[in-house]
Parts: sequence; C-alpha cells; structure tokens
Amino acid sequence: MVEKTLNEHLFGSGPKRILTLDGGGIRGVLTLGYLKSIESILRERAGGDPNFRLCDYFDLIAGTSTGSIIAAGLALGFTVEKLQEIYKSLANEVFTTSFFRRGMFIPKFSTKPLLKALEEYYGDVTLGSNQLRTGLLVITKRLDTGSTWPLHNNPKGKYFNPIPGDDTTIPNRDYLLRDIIRASTAAPHYFEPEKIQIANDKYGAFVDGGISPHNNPSLQTLLIATTQGYGFNWSFGENQLLIASVGTGLQNLRMDPKEVLDMPALELAGRSLLSVMADTGWLEQAIMQWISNSPTSWKIDTEMGNLQEDILGNGKPLVSYLRYDVSFDTKWIKDNLGLEMSKKELKSLEEMDNSKNVEQLFQVGTKAASIQIKPAHFPDIFDLK
Repeated sequence: MVEKTLNEHLFGSGPKRILTLDGGGIRGVLTLGYLKSIESILRERAGGDPNFRLCDYFDLIAGTSTGSIIAAGLALGFTVEKLQEIYKSLANEVFTTSFFRRGMFIPKFSTKPLLKALEEYYGDVTLGSNQLRTGLLVITKRLDTGSTWPLHNNPKGKYFNPIPGDDTTIPNRDYLLRDIIRASTAAPHYFEPEKIQIANDKYGAFVDGGISPHNNPSLQTLLIATTQGYGFNWSFGENQLLIASVGTGLQNLRMDPKEVLDMPALELAGRSLLSVMADTGWLEQAIMQWISNSPTSWKIDTEMGNLQEDILGNGKPLVSYLRYDVSFDTKWIKDNLGLEMSKKELKSLEEMDNSKNVEQLFQVGTKAASIQIKPAHFPDIFDLK
C-alpha cells in the first residue's frame, strides 16, 4: 500500500480525492454505514492491507457538524469501526437531557459530556498537528459576524500561520481540534454556542456549521480546493478530481396545507428554517450534478430531472461526483432499499438527538450502501500510485 505524507496529499502530483460528510446530529451513524462499505472497497483495492485507512486514499476530508466529528477522526487515522464506538458513547453520554432542559430558554443538552468526549478522543491535537494524516476541512459558523468559517489544515492557507506583523491574532494552526469540532456541532436549541479565542483580546461566537449554506459541504470544499485564495490550487477535470459525498438522511417535509395554516407561529418559524436548509441542500446538489460526471445523480425536481444530459456551458465535466444518501420516505425506502418501514419509524429516524436510533440508523446506512455503492464508482485513474 502506498502511504502518503500530509504534504503529498495536499501538494503531490496526480488526481485528487475528496470525501465530504453532512451534518445531522446522531444521524451521523447512518453515514458510518456508508463509510464502512467505502472503506471495505478501497481496502480491497489496496491489496487487503489491514492497516489501510480512508485517510490513505482521500487527500481532503471535509465535514459539517456531526460530519466534522467523523472527518476529524478519519483524518487522524481512525477506522470506521472506532468511529462507531465513539458514536455509541456520544449517544449514551451526550444525548441525555432532564426535565428542566426543553430547549426553550436553555439548550436541550448540557455541553459538559460533549466536551469530555471530544477531549477523550481528540485530546490536545491542533489543526496544525502532524498527527493529521491527510487534509481536513471543518465547516463552522461564526454567528457574531454572520460568516461561515471553513477551517482547514493547509499550511499555505492565508490564516493558517502567524500573519507577518500581527502578533495578536491566533493562527488557525493553533486551534484545538476539539474546539473546532465543538464549534461546528453547536446546534442552536441543542447546545450552547462555542466561544473560541481568535486573538489575544478577542473571541468569536460559533454555532453549528449546518446553519450555513454548507450542511452538505461539497460545493464549499470544491471552492476551497480549486480557488487560489485557499492555497490548494487543485486542477479541475473528471479524471483529476473525485468528490464522494455522504449524507445523513433527507427529512420528509411534506405536510397537509391545513396543518401549515393552523401551525403556531414558533413552530412555523422552525419549519420554515428547516425548509430553507433543505432548499439550500438541493441547490448545492443541483450545482454539483450540473458541473460533474455523476453516476449517482439524484432527481432534483420533476422539471430539472437529474441533470444527466446537462453540463454547465455544454462543456466537459469539471469533476467526478458521487452522492450517497437515503430519503426518510416510506415509498422511497421501499422502492430503493426494499425495506418496509412505517411513517412513525421514519419520523423517529429523522430526529437528530434520539440515541435509541443508533443501531437502526447504522443498519439502514449499511443496507443503502450495499445497493448504492459500486466499486466502479472509484475509477482506476484515482487509485493510489
């Protein structure tokens, strides 16, 4: 097996491989079902080496919210099996609440168990640590400035190292990985915002990265990997850039019109936010399929279709793009996975904080992966050289 250094992952010649992971709370376990299959396929391609890790194949791993927990672990060389153990621990220790925590006036969950778990698994590793074996990107949202902060470990990044002449700003390389993950997972209603010191006398207030337009971080990651400002400068081309994107399940937002019209104002506001986030996700999906060769394309809507016959500007695909996900819809689940599940069961699986769903989410992800993921999705041109 070819083992690459971080420098070779980021700046070596040849095609580049990117893995992006959505947000979705405890539903990140569904993502692990897919990753188990991808890990198995790629390990076999690497000669069955038991020491193979996904960080050996992918040159950049990006995550939003719960996806950042997984992305950071993979970049450190964790196996999918180890991440399963981490999520079981998070389910048992973090997603527990009390009578006094209803998410109205104080967050639903205490931050302390999450901080303890992140410290246990990620220790004092910083974004600039050589323990990170490949590129890592974490999507965070700094709410006090209303800006998305994509934090990555590229040493050529503008803010990665100390800024010449500025001895007050803390360089990104010195941020603790556990603090960045905590910031990316600080979902409003569920957890308190995260305070990160960004300069000697200044802090930023961060909330869940999924509150940005990049709950699916694929498009943001593509921008970072290919635009000059971030220092990666990777090349476009369907044989030059592969992006594998894994979701946490699509919520079924359909309702009876009367239910919407009679809905209390607070619930209506919450539903509207979920709808905007869903629209953003589908827009990103449409753009990614529009510019790519995508053998796993989804139907965007009844007019646009799956864009298989459309490429931006009638040119050549800019990237190869894979998208793996499930829809929490009874008909979709039956037609695509052959599973008989009730609306009640699927409604429960949609919940981002239901620790009782861990095993079933992994089983659904595993089943979906067995049907959706094909070895041919990872062409020989992208094999490790």
